[in-house]
Amino acid sequence: MNDKYIRQMKKGVLDMLVLKLLEKDKKYGYQLISELKEKSGELFILKEGTLYPILYRLEDDAYVKSSWCSPQGKQIARKYYQITDKGREALDEISNLWMEMSCGIRQIMED
Repeated sequence: MNDKYIRQMKKGVLDMLVLKLLEKDKKYGYQLISELKEKSGELFILKEGTLYPILYRLEDDAYVKSSWCSPQGKQIARKYYQITDKGREALDEISNLWMEMSCGIRQIMED
């Protein structure tokens, strides 16, 4: 039962977290997966099959844009994702909604 609720709760915030990680700099998929894991204290451990549909959806909504980086030396070509102005606006809206919901949930749970 626990896993079911954890998955549902995580699913609701992944778009916001991905946009937040892209807020300051462009990143490639594995980099996003690593940062989500590290910065969340291993609460968010994603597989590529979970992350890429999120990135594609965010790209379809014009919240992020992608570009390929040419390999240099022994590096491989990587697809980088970057937040757009529309994505920044969405992040602000989603963050505000998250704060309101968190506050309301906390008020109920602490009662």
